[in-house]
Amino acid sequence: MKIAISAETTCDLTKDLLNEHDIKIIPFEIVLGDKMIKDGEISPEEIFAFVDKNGVLPKTTALNEYEYTEFFEEIKKDYDAIIHIALSSGISSSCGNAERASKNVENVYVVDSQTLTTGIGLLALYARDLANQGLAPSEIQKKVQERTASVQASFVVERLDYLYKGGRCNALQFFGANLLKIRPRIVVKNGKMGTDKKYRGNMVNVIEKYSQEVFADFNTPNLDKAFITYSSASDEMIEKAENACKEMGFKKIYKTTAGCTISSHCGANTLGIIYFNDGENK
Repeated sequence: MKIAISAETTCDLTKDLLNEHDIKIIPFEIVLGDKMIKDGEISPEEIFAFVDKNGVLPKTTALNEYEYTEFFEEIKKDYDAIIHIALSSGISSSCGNAERASKNVENVYVVDSQTLTTGIGLLALYARDLANQGLAPSEIQKKVQERTASVQASFVVERLDYLYKGGRCNALQFFGANLLKIRPRIVVKNGKMGTDKKYRGNMVNVIEKYSQEVFADFNTPNLDKAFITYSSASDEMIEKAENACKEMGFKKIYKTTAGCTISSHCGANTLGIIYFNDGENK
């Protein structure tokens, strides 16, 4: 059986990884002023420049049932079944729309990733490994859904204005964080984002501290692979995160830039380390 793996552009996998592992992508759409643009057609830097100039946050639109149905039907021309890894249902209504669309097309299996960005990418790569092992689509869906609980997805944001304008933090949090130069750590838990720690200082030092603490707090990593994913970041920030991953002993360390959907909600200088936290206890 020929099985396709698919996800939205929010999986933030590089083109090389998508091609290497044959992962199909459907793009979210971003409303930038009076323009509707598909994720991937512009860069995060262009998003940030637009916000700085206009003071208006881009809007992202959930994919609807019809769009998913068309997407699945096109894939099914060349594949017998599809495993689709959707952006967390706690973050977007797209997952529910994908599930409804799966009932319109035979042999489509949707996984609610309960996460975002390269956390989705990890699950998509895992699904591809299972498909390559010859597992049935229903078994792949079951195993991937079960493993969603093991995804460690966290990141540090430099500024809260994007989260504030997007309604993901209140005015008191926003102004207090700006006044004290607080850099919160955002953790995805039970499919939703929440703040669990706060740092202060320049982002290079913050990322060094964050990298140490994320491995201390989520200390059973599967060392096969880790993602360092960022909307934008200095070389020094990336180096701090990469050194921490190397010290942990990850076999593969992928550095990826978040797409415009994710970047539209977190702003510039956001960086996270993402991995499966279901390996040997360190």
